[in-house]
Formats: sequence, C-alpha cells, structure tokens
Amino acid sequence: MRPMLSAPFLVEMIRIATNMYDHGWDERNGGNISLMLDEDEVRNYLDLTAVTRRISTGFETPELDGKYFLVTGTGKYFKNMQYDPAGNLGIVRIVDRGRAAELLWGLSDGGSFTSEFPTHMMSHAARLSVDPENRVVMHCHPQNLLSMTYVHDLDEREFTRTLWRMSTECIVVFPEGVNVLPWMVCGTNEIGIATAEKMKTARLVVWAAHGIYGSGKNLDETFGLIETAEKGALIYMKIAHLPVLNTITDENLHQLEKRFNVKAREGYLD
Repeated sequence: MRPMLSAPFLVEMIRIATNMYDHGWDERNGGNISLMLDEDEVRNYLDLTAVTRRISTGFETPELDGKYFLVTGTGKYFKNMQYDPAGNLGIVRIVDRGRAAELLWGLSDGGSFTSEFPTHMMSHAARLSVDPENRVVMHCHPQNLLSMTYVHDLDEREFTRTLWRMSTECIVVFPEGVNVLPWMVCGTNEIGIATAEKMKTARLVVWAAHGIYGSGKNLDETFGLIETAEKGALIYMKIAHLPVLNTITDENLHQLEKRFNVKAREGYLD
C-alpha cells in the first residue's frame, strides 16, 4: 500500500488550500473544500475495511451512498494544512443513505468534517445530476465578491451581467452565470438545500455578505472559476463609483459566444 502523503489528490488539495489562504480567501478557519474520490484510487492508499469512526451527518443524500470524499475539518485553518494534513483533513465514505459518514483516514485530533458538510454533500448531489463529471465543491470568502454583495443589486441576471462586462474572459469561463442567495445562517440544512437548488443551474453560488460556493471537475478548474469571478468583482469595486466611458456590450458578448463556442444563459443577453 502506498503512503497516504504521496497521494496526488492529497498533494493537490494541500496546494490549492494553501493558495486559497495566500489569496486571502480563507481567513482563520474560514472556507471548506470537498473532493469526491474514486474508490480505486483510495484503495491504493487505504484499507477500505478499516473504519476509524462513524459520524452522523444529520441529513440524507442517498445519491452519494458509497462514495468517497476528501474533506476539510471543522475549525481548521487552511494555512496549517501543509504542516499537518492528517489533523486538518479527512477521507470519509458516505453510508446509510447519506445519514452517516465512515472516517477512513485523518481528523486525527478527534474532530469532525467541516460544519458546511450538509451544503457540500447536497451540492455534490445536485451537480452530479446535471454533470456526472463533477468532483469538487469549494467554499471561500473572496474579498471583492463579498464586497460586491453590499453595493450591487442581488438580482442574479444583473449580478451576472455586471461580472461579464468587467473582463473579457468572464462569459467564457462561466457562461451559465452566477446564482445568488440572500443572507442566510450558515452551516444549516436550510442553506444547504437552497444552495443545492441553485447549483443545478450554475457552478457558482454567491452567498450575500458571506462568500461563494464553486463546483467543478477538479480542484484546479474550480479554483480558476472562483478566481475569474473574483477578478471581475475586483474590477467592479475599483470603478463602481466612477463614470464609465467604455464597456463590454451585449454585442461584444455575443461575439465572444461565437468565438469561444459557449452559450450565455438564456435571457441574460439583450
């Protein structure tokens, strides 16, 4: 059996989490990540019959029964992940129709998975229903997207159109746009259900006055998706108080659709 610390999925998780902290997206213990793993790749590093403990989830996601996830722990700091992977991460197998998770590795200090676990698992189930290749759900607190929710209309169409106009690459990277939730109490089944519903139509869901959820096929793609939206928000926050003399028009956005073979969300362009 190969040593766990050499597993490519673990190395990549640590790299991405460290980068997120360095970007200022995950202060203190803010933010969380879950990565769905294939059973065959987990078997190379773990005895799948050796369950450390069983943790109740408090909800049901029968669609994920038997699936494996590498997840960040509750109360853990991303900046510490590279120094103590086993203390800050865990590998779990979903069982009992999603009502419990079997811990196979990690969370070595007796802790549990992220408090946002319900939202992550519900979002994974939602994304898999529209994209069977989805593997990642990532939550963080990018400063400019967070700031934007205080000064911009939270209407999803208008929020999306603003981001698309801030940078040429935005419509190319997230043509389906950005969905938005008003402020809600985090770490609850209620916000998990609401986020999962939004995840059915977009890979990015903004939580007003809190942060953003992104999903994708791998860690790099998901990080880049959030990074692109955050760059759009950065530009918006720099110019929102200034008279705009030039912009990317809807005609320009249609040209980008054609050039990059993407389709903007229905009804979002004039």
